[in-house]
Order: sequence, then C-alpha cells, then structure tokens
Amino acid sequence: MQRARTPNGRLRGVVVMDWDKLKTFHFAAETGSLTAAAEKLGVSQSSVSRQIAALENDMGVPLFQRHARGLLLTGPGMALREFTREMAGAAIIAESTLKDAREKVIGDLTVTAPVAFGSTWLAPRLGNFADTYPETRLKIMLDDREYDLLKLEAECAIRLWAATHADLIQRKLLEVHVSLYASASYLQRHGTPKKVEDLDHHRIIAYQAGVPTPMRELDWAQRAGREDAKPRTPLLEINNVYGMLRAVESGFGIASVPDYMARENPTLVKVLPDLPGPSFEVYFIYPSDLKRSKRIAAFRQFLIDQAAGWEA
Repeated sequence: MQRARTPNGRLRGVVVMDWDKLKTFHFAAETGSLTAAAEKLGVSQSSVSRQIAALENDMGVPLFQRHARGLLLTGPGMALREFTREMAGAAIIAESTLKDAREKVIGDLTVTAPVAFGSTWLAPRLGNFADTYPETRLKIMLDDREYDLLKLEAECAIRLWAATHADLIQRKLLEVHVSLYASASYLQRHGTPKKVEDLDHHRIIAYQAGVPTPMRELDWAQRAGREDAKPRTPLLEINNVYGMLRAVESGFGIASVPDYMARENPTLVKVLPDLPGPSFEVYFIYPSDLKRSKRIAAFRQFLIDQAAGWEA
C-alpha cells in the first residue's frame, strides 16, 4: 500500500497497488511502447492504455509523457519502474521455485546461447535431454547478445566467456580451439599459405569490428603473426560466426573458425596447421537466486555429461 498525492500535493488516501496494473505499467516502461507492451502481455493496445490511465488516476501523478517516438517516463514513473522491476523479478523467481517444488524435474526452462554454438553444438544434443526429462520443455534463445540473467531475461546461459558478477554462478564446460580455415576450392585458386606472413596476400574474413573483447579470438586471422595494433585489413566482416563459416565454405577466403564447427565440413582445409591458434572457454551460467532449481541442476549435469570426453 502507498499514499498517493493529488497534483496539488495533498494526500489522496491509501491506494491498493493492483499487480495487473503494475505489470502493464512494467512492460510499457521496459519497452517504451503501448504496442510492444500489448504484444508481450497478449492483450489489446487499448487495454494497456486503459490500465495505465487507471494506474495514473489511482496514483494521482502522470507516469508517462506521450510522444510520437513512444512513451517517456516521468520522475514518478522512473521511481515506480525500479519498484516494478523488483516485483517482476520476484514473481519470476517465485514461479521458478514453485516449478521446482515437485519431486520430478518438470516445467519450462529458458536457456540462451550464442547463435553458432547453440546451432552447431547444443541443438543436435537436445534430444538426449528430452529422452531423460520428457516433462521439461526447453526454450532455447539463440542470440549473440548477452541476456541479463539477474533480470531473469533467461534463467540460464551458455556463454563463450566467464561471468563477472558475484551473483552469477558458473561452471566451465569446454575449451574451444580456433584455427585458420579455407575451402579447398579457394586454395586451388589462390594458393596455400606456407608461412604466417603469406596471409598478408590472401582474402581475410573477420568477425565484425567492435565486438566484445571475449570474442577477439575470432579475429585471429587478422592478427596472426602481427602486432595487435596492426591487424590485417579484412575483405569481409560478418557479425555472426556461422555466417563466417558459410563464407569460408563458399570459397571467399580464410577465417579463424572454432575447430568443432569446421570439422563438420570435410571440404574445409586447416591453413598453417602447425601454427598454434587461440582458444576460449565455454561456461554454463545462472543466477544464484536459482541455485536450488532442479531444472537448472538437471540441465547443467546434462551439459557436463555431453562435454565430458568431447575434444573441442
């Protein structure tokens, strides 16, 4: 409960804060759009507008400024958003706790993973998890951006770098090695590099500039044999590892690619195979609030078992 004030500053009395209205406000505040909030809630835009207007009337203060670009939070709206963020997070944790109150591993589990790793390594193995836990429905979100696990945008994540926040628990799964690859057709047309300096005369495919530091191993084709401050200029930049692999397969040029992806295609040739390449580690990460989750424990053990004895 909270006392709201009228525009002239007088207390209006005790207001019971309705969760349905607050949830509607929360999605509108997070998306900045009535339309986007309606899509997330599965209701009409007019319903969202009515709920927000009713909440503003209850509180006696405007929560949004309406603009052509969307919704802008007022001062009271920004304060309320922090409150509803905590409520939304608590609701998700409560729902997760209830799911895990059963003896069996049952219920939905939302997992995020990078596009290439999720498509190439994770997805083909998920049938094994379904065989063991048929009553657990997985929602896999493949995206190269980092979902905020503390805001429970996903319940757990597979990441190609370690977590840095103290409230996140992590378990190392794999070490992935990166090598230089080209297609046999490209090497027939342009020749095979014999030494690292020969890369200066080849078409280089690179992970798009400006990516986070943990992904710089994928720029190794630019940096091999060079000072970091003087990388080779790539002829092609792609912001997705799977896209890089397809460009290599097509005969475009040479790229640094994770070995586990390249080994699936027998037409690719490892370039300068005696040149040791970089590596990066793959982690399973989840919030400490969910450390007792049976669903996360089951999925974590599944990943550990799949990674055991697998050479990346």
